[in-house]
Amino acid sequence: MRSTSLLLAIGTVVAACATATKSQMSATAPKPDPRVGLRAGWMNAAEAAWNLRLVAAAPKPALFTNASDPGDFGYLNSDLAFTGHYVIQGNFHGLQVWDIAQPTHPTLVTSFVCPDAQNDVSVYRNLLFTSGEDFNGRLDCGTLGVADSVSKDRMRGIRIFDISDILHPKAVTSVQTCRGSHTHTVVTDPNDTANVYIYVSGSAPVRSPSELAGCSALTPDQDPNSELFRIEVIQVPLAHPEQAHVVGKPAILADLAARESHGEAPEDIAAAAKAAAEARAKGGFTAAIRGEEIVLGPRFVAARLDSIVKARGGSGAPTGADSATLRAAAQGIVDRIVNPPTPGNGPRPGPVQCHDITVYPALGIAGGACAGYGLLLDIHDPVHPRRIAAVADSNFAFWHSATFNNDGTKLLFTDEWGGGLQPKCRATDKPEWGADAIFSVTSSAMTFRSYYKMPAPQTPFENCVAHNGSLVPVPGRDIMAQGWYQGGISVFDWTDPAHPKEIAYFDRGPMDSTKLVGAGSWSAYWYNGYIVSSEIGRGLDVFELLPSGLLSQNEIDAAKLVHFDYLNVQDQPKLVWPASFVVARAYLDQLARSDGLASAKVAAARAALARAERLSGPQRRDALTQLVTQLTGDAPAAADQGKVRTLAGTVADLANGGR
Repeated sequence: MRSTSLLLAIGTVVAACATATKSQMSATAPKPDPRVGLRAGWMNAAEAAWNLRLVAAAPKPALFTNASDPGDFGYLNSDLAFTGHYVIQGNFHGLQVWDIAQPTHPTLVTSFVCPDAQNDVSVYRNLLFTSGEDFNGRLDCGTLGVADSVSKDRMRGIRIFDISDILHPKAVTSVQTCRGSHTHTVVTDPNDTANVYIYVSGSAPVRSPSELAGCSALTPDQDPNSELFRIEVIQVPLAHPEQAHVVGKPAILADLAARESHGEAPEDIAAAAKAAAEARAKGGFTAAIRGEEIVLGPRFVAARLDSIVKARGGSGAPTGADSATLRAAAQGIVDRIVNPPTPGNGPRPGPVQCHDITVYPALGIAGGACAGYGLLLDIHDPVHPRRIAAVADSNFAFWHSATFNNDGTKLLFTDEWGGGLQPKCRATDKPEWGADAIFSVTSSAMTFRSYYKMPAPQTPFENCVAHNGSLVPVPGRDIMAQGWYQGGISVFDWTDPAHPKEIAYFDRGPMDSTKLVGAGSWSAYWYNGYIVSSEIGRGLDVFELLPSGLLSQNEIDAAKLVHFDYLNVQDQPKLVWPASFVVARAYLDQLARSDGLASAKVAAARAALARAERLSGPQRRDALTQLVTQLTGDAPAAADQGKVRTLAGTVADLANGGR
């Protein structure tokens, strides 16, 4: 156990060593993998890094740590949003705002208590949006919870704050939704500058209509206004955000049949059976899901017991008879949640909700990670998203999130097998389970190409599975940084969708060497030159990519030319690079690495580019124009004709006034 005062005495930021070893910068990953067998610890766990440098590790503030028992690591950090030089970090107890004007020294500038699950965050201009679906989440952000199963004090939906003064977020309104909001996505419409939209993905059971009018958990054949198989769309008028409201509930999951997915690993099935037996022996409540007995959580049980008490006209604590009633009904309740009634005589329906949606407004498309399916959506009309295609995979347990490559020709889905707080990267776990699945995309279909999973086996005391990441804006390549919880951060290249390859990583040892304590990278996102990671148990991490045989300094410098004023990763922006000499050199590095152009021609192009850079005015223009002619002539015989033509186009833009 480590005291909070001791932690804070260490300092708010622990900077990593600035000098990288040769093994960290190599083109070949070190063997044996140094991520295996790392020493456990909180802020002093052993670390392993390759081609990636930790430049800051800012510990979680005391406000979000359990002061009575710091060893339990307090409330969980969740996702990130960015605005200017600030990072907004969600937490199940509220929000934290970090100033990263100096990325090597993040400074906590405010903490805002507002308990809810999971406080997923996003920003747009002066507005901050957060998700809530906890039964204990209160409209007033209070810490006392909500005791009644039906209450007007409960908030399940989207909170909106004004962050014009980011040090003092001001509540604007809350938009209540029938299923709450586990995650949400801000959607910008290029043709609508007066509004932004929010796609709400709620995973909680449908609320009672007594708490929120109009909520229905009936199947669509019984009630056309059913909440099942839908997402909710909120319109936020930018001039009057207090008027935000639900404007649509598109049924993007309608008519999908259930698909099979793999079960749990044998050791997990055995452990769950043991835990269920122990819980039953102590009077706990259990139910079976897909043949596996699980222990029902205390909040789930408390809400149902409260409903049983009210149904018989009682008050106060539930009686033994109430417990017996719930015990008899528990399996049926769980079945209705997990497997909704089948309308008519049709096949068993597929998922009733999405987990997360990534939109790409510049291309008018979105990727929906929807529990049992991955969806491709048309969002040209953001209020009425339309499903174009759907894919399922028996190797996926839970479709969790999605990322497009920059030209929208590929789509990567993650599988959060085990829900995020289970160890799913053990040596015995299949590499295609709890992994990424990469698809090629056409206008109307998705085609599976490969899986990618962080390759270093983790211990049974480390929660690990595919989770949130973003593109690293290297021109000409599809590179992604991704959090794997206690599997750390993996940076990989999926330019060839059939053969993704890890090119950098960072990992710590487990929080505890005797039991599983939830921690690790919830999300790892590139923002203005750095990779920022939300560390669930420890705080906020900042990383810098290092040059190697797999990623050149020119490519890193070209990536740093892409600047965001704000960033919500699930509102995916189109990456555009200015015409610059470093972008041209990045393309040349790629051609040299892949043998996409003969080495003598690469050398000649490098020399011509360097000479042109030393010139100015008409002389520079003439030298660059001559290089364009040379490259255009080289392209037909090149192994990578497309990359040579892209390079020629960049040089032509330089000739026309680039930098």
